[in-house]
Amino acid sequence: MSSTYLVAQAQEVHEATGLAGSAWLLIAFPLVGAAVLLLGGKATNAWGHLLGCLTVIASFVYGAMLFFSSTGMEKSERVQNVSMFDWIPVDQLQVEFGLRIDPLSISFVLLITGVGALIHIYSIGYMADDPDRRRFFGYFNLFVAAMLILVLGNGFVTLYLGWEGVGLASYLLIGWYTNRPAAATAAKKAFLMNRVGDVGLALAIFIMFAELGTTQYTEVFANLDQLSPASITAITILLLLGACGKSGQVPLQAWLPDAMEGPTPVSALIHAATMVTAGVYLIARANPIYMQSEDGRLVVTLVGVVTLLVGCIIGCAYDDIKKVLAYSTVSQIGYMMLAVGLGPIGFALGIMHLLTHGFFKAGLFLGAGSVMHAMNDEVDMRRYGGLWRIMPITFATFGLGYLALIGIPPFSGFFSKDAIIEAAFGAEGWRGWVFGGAALLGAGLTAFYMTRLMFMTFFGKKRWEELKSADGRDFHPHESKPVMWVPMAVLAIGSVGAGWFFASGDRLADWLSPSLGALQEAEHTVIPHSLVPILTVALSVLGALLAWLIVGRRDVPVVKPEPVSFPVRAARRDLYGNALNETLVARPGTWLTRALVYVDNKGVDGLVNGIAAGFGGSSGRLRRLQTGFVRSYAATMLAGSILVLIAFLAVRYA
Repeated sequence: MSSTYLVAQAQEVHEATGLAGSAWLLIAFPLVGAAVLLLGGKATNAWGHLLGCLTVIASFVYGAMLFFSSTGMEKSERVQNVSMFDWIPVDQLQVEFGLRIDPLSISFVLLITGVGALIHIYSIGYMADDPDRRRFFGYFNLFVAAMLILVLGNGFVTLYLGWEGVGLASYLLIGWYTNRPAAATAAKKAFLMNRVGDVGLALAIFIMFAELGTTQYTEVFANLDQLSPASITAITILLLLGACGKSGQVPLQAWLPDAMEGPTPVSALIHAATMVTAGVYLIARANPIYMQSEDGRLVVTLVGVVTLLVGCIIGCAYDDIKKVLAYSTVSQIGYMMLAVGLGPIGFALGIMHLLTHGFFKAGLFLGAGSVMHAMNDEVDMRRYGGLWRIMPITFATFGLGYLALIGIPPFSGFFSKDAIIEAAFGAEGWRGWVFGGAALLGAGLTAFYMTRLMFMTFFGKKRWEELKSADGRDFHPHESKPVMWVPMAVLAIGSVGAGWFFASGDRLADWLSPSLGALQEAEHTVIPHSLVPILTVALSVLGALLAWLIVGRRDVPVVKPEPVSFPVRAARRDLYGNALNETLVARPGTWLTRALVYVDNKGVDGLVNGIAAGFGGSSGRLRRLQTGFVRSYAATMLAGSILVLIAFLAVRYA
């Protein structure tokens, strides 16, 4: 699809009427819930968790009504604008606070509120023993409200408001366990690394305003021809930097696994349906800009390819169940980035994988939380084993999510991930081999580390029978309460059928076409399309078989084997990502700060203080001449008169 058509699509915006005209209620429900729960104090403790769930359910119901009302419209009428009020009316900077209701934003609304509501319900049981459960649900509501502002805003500044709100709420949730130093460190790390990406997004918005005088989507997309190629490329790179921060993409991925220090429902909400998808949303929303820059799209695809491989490799070496799933998220978001970087052949595919991923990854995280809940919050898979008989519902729902993630037909991940791999092989020239080959390799690695997780957790010897948890308690694993497993079961249904539903007849791509343009077939492909599904499934089966040979048919040692090979050691250390950030960014930044402080103290402050001291000393010495004696003043006047007379005579007779 040409960029001209995409810009034309962006210009077809209608003023909202009917249900869309009151779309602000989508944000108002969870926002009011957060205000009540956070400001209401202990009076809301008894029913605060119920209010937190009801507000998100209300937003989901309204979003579903909005969706069904939109399906009855012509495609050209599905992009609607809700004008609310002038937010920043400052001279030339005129920013409206409004909402953009279109297929892309509605899809995200349903994902955020639908999966978010299930996670809220699950949290009722998971957080039942937490004395601050009401405040937890307040933070959850705040997070959902911020995410809805992000995806519903009709301009980049409104998006930025939600972007920062999500960052604040994630900081509060990741650091929930304030008595754990590791949680405080993880929250700070997430906050700081996201600030790096946020700077990129802010600079991109600054360039738009400087060049175009506006930051609203419709006006920016309609006037892209006024931007120079250099400006467009700069905007695409800076937007990508912001996306890398929020979505945990290389080189800003190190915060995301550490975020596992928060409660497991937080991990499900952040890593499945909301925060980490914000970067993909940003690239997809800005598709008219990226269609103007081939270099910008290439950088997006390269970041996606590198990230999906990095996530897979590191996921193969961890024993912490939540961190394996976290790196799985890093990898799967990499697939989405690869897809949206491919342009018209991948925009809709990236969103389809994002939606299917929301189902099966949320289910996997909630399943991991169910296991932890039964195992005294133990996260080390080496201390699990044989749980499938004791936790059959958790095993079944987790297993369906596992099959969807590794891409086994007919589960959801097969339809969405296989389509991305096909599109990657359709890239021109060498890119088809590199992008497609990397995506195919990632499918095999995903099957390996996820099958390893399944064997270590649910099969084999019951290693926990002879062990105690960190607090000295014996393990007594048991199935979770219905309030926890029912949301897992609902997500498992999505893990099974969502992919087929979205892909059948290009249903989702056709729905998203007013926002992303029509889905295009690749003009060339380095491998026949019919061969790609066979290769993908074959590599997935091979990866699962390899995991069985290494882990499944052997007794898993409780103590991590040492020493290990260099690749395993590197993977356990996050491929030295933290060391690289420390060396290239943190330490130079610390040294620069110290140098600037020294220059400020000794240079700037020294100069100011020196001038002040000079005047103070001089005035002190001059003050000594003021003795108060008449004879001293008379002598001074006489001396002055003599000097004036001498000067006069010198000039007169010179």
